[in-house]
Amino acid sequence: MNMALMGALTGAGVALFLFVAEYLSVRKEAGERARRKNQKLELDDAERRRMSSNARFCLFIPPAFAAFFWLLWG
Repeated sequence: MNMALMGALTGAGVALFLFVAEYLSVRKEAGERARRKNQKLELDDAERRRMSSNARFCLFIPPAFAAFFWLLWG
């Protein structure tokens, strides 16, 4: 398998893990806040911005890993 492709797939896995971990963390914090205030679970603006920022960062990870793998082992 091409090293750049292997790096991109590895980066996609890392990006997916980071995105899911961040989503679960934000969701947990919002759930705790909702329980304290006796309201339904809802993400506020800061949490939505945090998730969108994380999503944009995760888009950068696979190409960076592909380039890194290609430079190192390609």
